[in-house]
Amino acid sequence: MGTDGLKVQAAAVAQAPGDAPGFGQEKACRGVLGYVSENLTTCGKSPRTVWLGFLAAWALFFLIYAVLPRPEGLTEEGMSVLAVVVWASIMWVAEAMPVGITGLSVPTLLILTHGLPWKEGKPPMGQAFNGFTTHEVWLCLFAFFVGAMLQILKMDKRIALSILDKLKASSVGRVIWGMFFVNIVLAFLIPAANARAATLMPVIQGITKLLGDTEREREAKKAIVIQCMVYGCMICGVFILTAHMPNLIMTGIFDKNGFKNLGYFQWAMLQFPYLGMFALTQMWVRYHFKTAGVNIGGGHEEIHKQHKALGPMTTPEWTLLGIFGLTTVLFMTGKGSPVQLHSHQLGVIGLVGMMFLFIPGLFPFKWKAVQERTIWGTFLLLGGALTMTSAMTSSGLAGWLADHVHAFVTGMNWWQILLSLMVGTHVIRIGMLSNVAAVAMLAPVVFAMAPKLGLHPVAFTLLVCDTDTYAYLLPTQITAAVIAYGTDTFSTADYAKVGWVCILIAIAYGILVMAPWYALLGIPVWDPTAPWPF
Repeated sequence: MGTDGLKVQAAAVAQAPGDAPGFGQEKACRGVLGYVSENLTTCGKSPRTVWLGFLAAWALFFLIYAVLPRPEGLTEEGMSVLAVVVWASIMWVAEAMPVGITGLSVPTLLILTHGLPWKEGKPPMGQAFNGFTTHEVWLCLFAFFVGAMLQILKMDKRIALSILDKLKASSVGRVIWGMFFVNIVLAFLIPAANARAATLMPVIQGITKLLGDTEREREAKKAIVIQCMVYGCMICGVFILTAHMPNLIMTGIFDKNGFKNLGYFQWAMLQFPYLGMFALTQMWVRYHFKTAGVNIGGGHEEIHKQHKALGPMTTPEWTLLGIFGLTTVLFMTGKGSPVQLHSHQLGVIGLVGMMFLFIPGLFPFKWKAVQERTIWGTFLLLGGALTMTSAMTSSGLAGWLADHVHAFVTGMNWWQILLSLMVGTHVIRIGMLSNVAAVAMLAPVVFAMAPKLGLHPVAFTLLVCDTDTYAYLLPTQITAAVIAYGTDTFSTADYAKVGWVCILIAIAYGILVMAPWYALLGIPVWDPTAPWPF
C-alpha cells in the first residue's frame, strides 16, 4: 500500500469518515477517476495515454490561442487556426476522442475562435463546413458503401482468394509485393491515388480477413493495409504523370516558365527510380511489424481449395461487380486520363455510383445492413480535415510557415537546403489532408525560391514537392491513408510509429538517389544555369 493510502487509512481509524476534512470529496474524486478509467479500459484504451493526450491538446490549444503573443507576420485568424491544428493533431494521434468527433470539432473550433472570419456578426457556417462538400468525402463514402456491400455478400473473400490464388501467394511479403505491381498497373489507368486506394480497399480487406487474430497476424494485417493502400499508391503515383494530381500542378508551372515538353515518357524517365523506394519501405515495415514468416493459413494449397469451394458467382455478386466496374471505368476516363470520355471529378462519379448501388430491387438486403457496416466516423474525420486544410491556406498560416522556412535556409549549401525544406514541408503538412492543396500552395513558392538560393527550379521543386507526397505521420495527411484507416486495421499511433521512419527514408532517398539521378539527366539541382534537356 502506498504512503497516501496509509495516511487515509490512519485518518479513518482516528476519526469517523464524516469527520475527516475533505475525505468525502477525495473519495468521490477517486470514484469518478476510477469510473472513467474503467470505462476506457473496457473500450480497449489506455487511460493514461488518452487523458495525457486530451489534456495536452486542450492545454496547447489555449496556450496558443489565448496566452502566447502572435508572431510577426501571422494574422489573428492564422494564430487561431494554428491552435486548432495543434489541438486536432494531438487528438488524432492520442485518439483521445473518436476520430470522427475530432473531425467534426475542427470546424466548430474554427467558428468559436474566429479562425474563419465572421461576417456581419454571423458565423461562416458554409465556409467552416465546406470540407464536407468536397469531392474527396463523396469518393470515400462510395468506397465505404461498396465495401459494406461486399462484406454482406461475402464477395470480399471471393476477390481476395481469387487474387491470391493467381499470385500463388502464401506469405505476407508475397501478398504485399503482388499488390504493389497491381498498384503500378492501376496507376496507368486511374488518375488519382485516392481513387486507387478506394478501388483496392475491398480487396485488401478480403485478404486481411484470411489471417487469424494472433498478435503476429494482427501486426501483419497492419503491414498489408499500410503498404498496399498507402505507400504503394503514393509511390506509384509519383511515377506516372496522370496518376497523381500534384504532378500536373508542377508540370503546369514548369511549362509556363519555359520548361516544356514533359510528357508521359519524359516524366516517367525522371521519376521511375522512386519505385525502388518501395523496397526500402518494405524492409522497414517487415521489420517493424515482424511479418517475416507470417503465412496465410494452409499456404497456397489451402487458398486454392477455399477459392474452388466458393462455387460460381451469384446474381447479386455479378450486379455489384458490374456497377463497380462501370464506376471504375468512369474513374479511369475522367479529366487527366489518357482516354478522356468526360470531365466530371471523382466525387461526382462517386455520387453517381451511389445512385446505381441503390436502384430498388438490385440487392437482397436492407439499407440497415449497409448502414451498420459503413464507416461513418472516417467520413466525419475526412470532412473536418479538409476544412482544416482550407483554413490553413485562407488564414495565411501555411504561407507564413513557408516564408519562415525560406528565411531559415538562406546561406546553406544545396543538400542542407533540401534537407531543411523537406523537413519543413512535413511540418507544414501535419495539419493538411490534401497533397493537391499542399503542392498547389508550396510548388509556386518553392519554384520562385530556387533562383534566389542558386538552385535549379525544376529539380528543386520536384525534390521538395515529391517528398511532400510521402507525408506518413498522420492518416489525415493523405486521402488514401484516410481510406486505409477506414478498414479499422490500424490505429493512428501504429501509423505514426511506422510512418516517421518512412518519411526519413523518403527524405534520404530524394537527396541520395533522386538528386544525382536528375543531375545524370541534365538538371542538377545545384546548377541553375543547366540547359533544359527535354
